[in-house]
Amino acid sequence: MLIEIDFNSPQALYIQLRNQIVMGIAQDRLRDGDSLPSVRSLASTLGVNMHTVNKAYSMLRSEGYLILDRRKGAIIQVEVENKDHEIEKIHHNMRMVVAQAICKGISKEDMHAVIEEMYDFFE
Repeated sequence: MLIEIDFNSPQALYIQLRNQIVMGIAQDRLRDGDSLPSVRSLASTLGVNMHTVNKAYSMLRSEGYLILDRRKGAIIQVEVENKDHEIEKIHHNMRMVVAQAICKGISKEDMHAVIEEMYDFFE
């Protein structure tokens, strides 16, 4: 698993870590049942505090991307309990993206093209 942290980014380190793990799942580089490195190991590899990794793992667990097992550690397990609820969360997040696009003069057609390109990237 290749994770790169940008220490100069304004984005919090735990968010960068969380996002890269989600991207790895979406790109099929990480699959259900795959084990992630221990908190201590990943923190050492990345040169970050263990609390940073722990916060990212906790966030991923609460969002339904992994389970934490005392014996096995962090294991990828994507859970979709209610698809309608997941769509509603995406709708909420996309609302701000679309508002930003409108403010910047980006057309609906351009947005559709961006979304198509993203789906193509992950497939």
